[in-house]
Amino acid sequence: MIRIPFHDGWSVGPKLGAFESRTAATASVPVTLPHDALRNLPRSAESGQGVHAGYIPGGVFEYARSFDVPREWADKTVRIEFEGVYRDATVFVNGDFAAHEPNGYTAFVVDADPFLRFGEENTLTVEARVHRDSRWYTGGGIYRPVHLVVADPVHIALDGTTATTTDIDADRAIVEIATIVENGTRHTATRRVRWSIVDADGAAVATGDAPITVLPGEQATARLRVPVAQPRLWGPDSPYLYRLRTELTDAAGAVIDEDETPLGIRRLQLDAARGLRINGETVDLRGACIHHDNGPLGAISVADAEQRRVRRLKEAGFNAIRSAHNPASRALLDACDREGMLVMDELTDVWTKSKTAFDSSIGFDERWRCDVAALVAKDRSHPSVVLYSIGNEILELATPHGATWSRRLAEEFRRLDPTRFVTNGINGIIANLGHLAEIAAADPNTMMADMGERMALMNASAFITDSIEESAAVLDVVGFNYADSRYDLDAELFPNRVIVGSETFPDRIASLWADVRRLPHVIGDFTWTGWDYIGEAGIGRVDYTDAPGYEPTGTAGPFPYLLAACGDIDITGHRLPASFYREIAYGLRTEPTIAVHRPQHHGRPVAKTPWSWDDVVSSWSWDVAPGSPVTVDVYADAEEVDLLLDGVSIGRSAVGSPRALIARFETTYRRGELTAVAYRDHVEIGRSSLRSAADPVLVVRAEHAEMAADGLGYVEIAIADADGVLLCDADRLVSVTVSGGSLAGLGSGRARTEESFGADAVTTFDGRALAIVRADPTADQVRISVTADGLGSADAVIGVR
Repeated sequence: MIRIPFHDGWSVGPKLGAFESRTAATASVPVTLPHDALRNLPRSAESGQGVHAGYIPGGVFEYARSFDVPREWADKTVRIEFEGVYRDATVFVNGDFAAHEPNGYTAFVVDADPFLRFGEENTLTVEARVHRDSRWYTGGGIYRPVHLVVADPVHIALDGTTATTTDIDADRAIVEIATIVENGTRHTATRRVRWSIVDADGAAVATGDAPITVLPGEQATARLRVPVAQPRLWGPDSPYLYRLRTELTDAAGAVIDEDETPLGIRRLQLDAARGLRINGETVDLRGACIHHDNGPLGAISVADAEQRRVRRLKEAGFNAIRSAHNPASRALLDACDREGMLVMDELTDVWTKSKTAFDSSIGFDERWRCDVAALVAKDRSHPSVVLYSIGNEILELATPHGATWSRRLAEEFRRLDPTRFVTNGINGIIANLGHLAEIAAADPNTMMADMGERMALMNASAFITDSIEESAAVLDVVGFNYADSRYDLDAELFPNRVIVGSETFPDRIASLWADVRRLPHVIGDFTWTGWDYIGEAGIGRVDYTDAPGYEPTGTAGPFPYLLAACGDIDITGHRLPASFYREIAYGLRTEPTIAVHRPQHHGRPVAKTPWSWDDVVSSWSWDVAPGSPVTVDVYADAEEVDLLLDGVSIGRSAVGSPRALIARFETTYRRGELTAVAYRDHVEIGRSSLRSAADPVLVVRAEHAEMAADGLGYVEIAIADADGVLLCDADRLVSVTVSGGSLAGLGSGRARTEESFGADAVTTFDGRALAIVRADPTADQVRISVTADGLGSADAVIGVR
């Protein structure tokens, strides 16, 4: 199989009607795939997409490229593989309709053979549409990779090889392999399939082969059970990967097709007494819900971006992610395999009842089997995937017909892949909106923000218990969104029920994690969210209510809010104080963390949502007068904390107020070194310090010395002193130029902004910004030059391999 990346040579412009002509304003522009057609569109408070998409409008877009088709391909099978087009993709080859895929997250394959012109140039056109079809920022266009696949007419099916390992002992594991072979000819074909399992060093540890006969126009499956001696097991702490190589040979033994599949040998077990076990060891899921956009890049999925995000989430203490609320990209799953990140991969946000005007509920009743099949085909070779989620806060779930859909979906997942567990993100209140007149008219996010303890009581009510029982009973693991009030209750009512906190409020992690550790039937917690994202703008913001003209807006952040502002990690990959609090709550961090409330806002009244964290920064460099009042929080798993400035104690404070794991101090600002020392039983258990910065300089640093020719390079931009201490009160506009490459994205963690990720200048936020670059095809290095008013310029160089 020739599998050609199909990412260069594309152009994109607005889709025009049949009787319209392009003008300067509607001209197509060259782009490299994956590409987000929405990211650079002008934002407006009047955008039809509104707060859900960060006030970025939708549109209809047309991608096009030309490609040569050699005459020798006339004897081949030629297909075009799209990993994701958002949304309602319509594909034309040489102007003729070839395919339509309504689901914006489903991979699909176009059979190009009937439309190709051999020995000449061909054209490929893809239309994509984005309108009021989601509750978050989706991006738009061909935002995941595309491949041109050229194969013998008798070939291995795409995603056609699977390997399962349920029979595992210390001295051997039995790998059950199945490979689907397709015959596109008019004649019966007999071929041979050869398999080899290779370890991380490339040595073969198991081999086998089998003949296979495939009738014309049909598929057949070749199977093998093969032992791997002394297997290295895949797990979250030791993600060892083998590779399964598959070859299809003709009668003479020549290889006519080949494929490679990741293989992680691991055993999954689940019960209410011991929770989730991987390779016999109980694993509590330290989970992060994430959306699919990649911050300054927009919604595109690129291997380097997904690898960086997963690695940083793992470093922050997470061992699991939930792909909310759509199937994960292949690149993300590849990264999770390598990093040992467990995955709950989610099918959809809606079934048959809509949440937005044009969402995927339209046609779901006809399309659902194809959507499930596409997700399973993508996931079943990834050891990182342990849970399939059939939905999120489904509106019809509490009805008899909703329970029927629950069972239908769960059973289809089990039929296609019986080796993993099935869950669903259930919110009993959302599922009963039609029966709860007092809240039915409210926006669901605003309702959850306002109800507080009432929501917990309602979720634990007998009414909710009865209404969701059947839909919950079809699951292996019952996911509860914002319903930890059910954890103890369900241990009594449903002693065999296994639960996961599929979506929870961030500031409650201390008590939530204590529940996970205390209750064996609760296997983990997934916070909203691990990584900040575009859209649902301002859902985690902090408002100062004495600001002139302030009006409460519930969870909807007013324009120009762009980001949700609720991640432990911001869109640039920078860990915020909430991230370190969580790491302490998990029991993974002994050093305390200092979080300083911005002194320029001291004493002002604030309004927050349940997804908000405090407006704090881990900094002791502030542009306020000496003696200005300031509130300092210290996060610590300790009994008390001593706070010192330049070695002199400011005072001691008990841990636990204003909430668990926090000691709060009221003091005054003076430059110097602020140190927090945590004590338990009067014995020091950890300390950390913040130092005031000296005069600012412009710091530009590449995260890695090299980048792949087809990859991304990340460059950190900071306003800091000569020792690298950031000045969070010295933000300024920085301008970026690139030689040997181009800017793929430029941004900061600022949630409320009118700046574009596609510009060549950005204002730092708390002293930081991030530039992301691509290399030119012939470049051997990329130079990134940055200038800032009053600070001159600085460069970074990344080699290209």
